Amino acid sequence: MTLAPAASQLKPFEQELLNQLQDSFPLAWRPFAEIGERLGASEADVMEAIEGLRAAGIVREISAIFDTRALGYRSSLVAMRVAPERLESAAAVVNEHPGVSHNYRRHHNFNLWFTIAVPPHLDLEKHVAILHEASGAESARLLPTIRMFKLAVTLDMKGDRAIDHQSKPLYTGHEREKGLKQPLTEGDVELVRAVQGDLPMRSDPLQPAAETLGLSPDKLLGRLAHLKEGGYLQRFAGILRHRKAGFGSNGMAVWAVPEERAGAVGEEMANFTSISHCYLRPTYEDWPYNLFSMIHARTRKECESLVTDLAGRFDLDTYDVLYSGTEFKMARLRYFTPAWDEWERAHSLTS
Repeated sequence: MTLAPAASQLKPFEQELLNQLQDSFPLAWRPFAEIGERLGASEADVMEAIEGLRAAGIVREISAIFDTRALGYRSSLVAMRVAPERLESAAAVVNEHPGVSHNYRRHHNFNLWFTIAVPPHLDLEKHVAILHEASGAESARLLPTIRMFKLAVTLDMKGDRAIDHQSKPLYTGHEREKGLKQPLTEGDVELVRAVQGDLPMRSDPLQPAAETLGLSPDKLLGRLAHLKEGGYLQRFAGILRHRKAGFGSNGMAVWAVPEERAGAVGEEMANFTSISHCYLRPTYEDWPYNLFSMIHARTRKECESLVTDLAGRFDLDTYDVLYSGTEFKMARLRYFTPAWDEWERAHSLTS
């Protein structure tokens, strides 16, 4: 099979297909056929193009995106300060934890940034303390979400949107709150286990999950729709490798916003399409920034132009931009597995 071209050489069909995979992947039994209908292509054409984009490294996976907190897990962003000569070994230690999904070097004194989650019966702070000690980090700061304004990565592959384009966020804290109000049933847990992970490239990618659960197509889709309506399932979507997709400048813009204005500023910032994540987080003596906004841009100049625009719009003068360096880990969490308890036993946290 011929590999898809580099991001800068993608055909219009491939560009639109990538947008569809990110923004509008259908919750349907034959999703690739439905996407083909939208694009005036056959199911086979869509699947072949996706295979090429996977082979080229642009599409990382197509999978269900669940809300970690809504599923009952405790989670946090963690910032570590690590001596440069120890950074790679520290990252390797962190990566061994089953709840670490993202781990990046960033250009700052706090140079190792990762997200970590644990099931509700485990102690998040204790796990981070162990990673702090085992990695040899000089310091570690837990930065859990106080308020979520937005969570949705959608890279504009067609180049139609200006860097300051605004749109309604796909997933916000309002959806998360639905899931937090009612715990999952055991049947819901089994459903999550069955559908998580990269979808197989077949015309009916949910068929293996339906067989595992003994459900008809309509019943499975109905139960997935229930998870989505309840705020547990954000959506199914294609996950792209940012740099391979042409977005080489990913900056985490952090802002010191007066407490009385932080909520309103966060709500408005979340409307900028180039911002994928927007959260309110705690501060420390050595970390004054409470509002986080992750910006995906093709160039650093483009990213910095948006940061300058946002600073002016919201009258903010204390901020910084931490650019992504080495990607040490990027993986979708596998929920409701024994991996966490096994990690605890390996670190002598259980008898």
